[in-house]
Amino acid sequence: MASHTDWHRRSVLGGLATAPLAGPAEAALDHVSFKVPDGACDCHHHVYEPSRWAYAPTAVLRPPPATAADYRRYQARIGTSRSIAVTPSTYAFNNDCTADFLKGAGARAIGVAVVPADVDAATLKTLHAAGFRGARLNNGPGNPLPPEAMMPLAKKIAPLGWHIQFNLTPALYVQHQETILKLPVTVVVDHMAGIPGQDGVKSPAYAALRRFIDGGKTWVKLSSPSAGSKSGPPGYADKVAIARALVTAAPERCVWGSNWPFPSATPGDQPDAVLMLDIVKSWAPDEKLRHRILVENPEALYGFDPVSKGAR
Repeated sequence: MASHTDWHRRSVLGGLATAPLAGPAEAALDHVSFKVPDGACDCHHHVYEPSRWAYAPTAVLRPPPATAADYRRYQARIGTSRSIAVTPSTYAFNNDCTADFLKGAGARAIGVAVVPADVDAATLKTLHAAGFRGARLNNGPGNPLPPEAMMPLAKKIAPLGWHIQFNLTPALYVQHQETILKLPVTVVVDHMAGIPGQDGVKSPAYAALRRFIDGGKTWVKLSSPSAGSKSGPPGYADKVAIARALVTAAPERCVWGSNWPFPSATPGDQPDAVLMLDIVKSWAPDEKLRHRILVENPEALYGFDPVSKGAR
């Protein structure tokens, strides 16, 4: 296998949205430089197919198409076999695009829906049958739910055994931490709580995140190291330091996600798609630890069958 620095430009496969080009100042990784374990799960990605499901009129993020077929090619490139498909804010409360992906993926994927706080039981039952096991509350332009919806939504999804997934600003995690600690469901925090690289483990949001994790019901996605990084690619050293601290504190509560196809990135300056998995070795240099983060923890959190019993 090539080393982390053995980089070269890859060609753009015709129409392939699965591997956005790296920024003009950096070369792109050709492949993941460690052995990706069987059953590895990408715990955060989206699918966009505007030709089949129109974007919501309120959508602020309107990325180019990134189809189920594109994502399967990306998976083949990085070596993962299972995934968590998250309905993006671009579709508001319409989960049909994600549901279609789940139908094609079968037991290899689980969905996270976006639903209103007053969603009815029949809708949740339909989504559950389609393979959804969580609901996301996202904060930012174009997102349809405010933070105040977290408790009503959690109470709605609790009977199904779903988790609630948050993508909030660091300040909102601090502001709402007492409510988050009281939620009657498992909590999943996106993108290392969005903590800016320069704040690191000294951030009040990091302290809040540690409170959630120590409370025994929260998991964190070690994803999107490019967001909020001042040190930047290829090492993203400031964000890696946050991930490393979380892995050291609670390795049993960490999962990894690619955030493919990087919808929040500046157009033309997406992070290297392969690096988003390769960088895992920066905070989990041990093969056994990587196996835990990429395979065992997703099995525990999302209910995939253990690899020894066949990938779910």
